[in-house]
Amino acid sequence: MDESPTVPSFWQLAISDGTPKQAVKIAAIVGTVLVTINQGDNILAGQLPPVWKICLTYCVPYCVATWGAVTAKRARYTAT
Repeated sequence: MDESPTVPSFWQLAISDGTPKQAVKIAAIVGTVLVTINQGDNILAGQLPPVWKICLTYCVPYCVATWGAVTAKRARYTAT
C-alpha cells in the first residue's frame, strides 16, 4: 500500500522553511515600489499618506508571497 505523506496545514507551511523571512524580503521590495508609485507625489509634496494605506501596501505582497510559497510546498506533497 502506497501512503502519501500527510500534508501539513496552511499555517504550518506558512511559518516553516524560511517562508516568513523570504516573504518579508519580497514585501519590502515590492511594497516600496508600490508606495513610491502610488504615494510618491504626496511624499515629495511633504504630505504623509494615511499610515493604513502604507501598511496595506506592504501587507499585500507579503500575503501573496506567502500564498505562493504554501501553494508550491503543497504541490510538492501531492507530487510524491
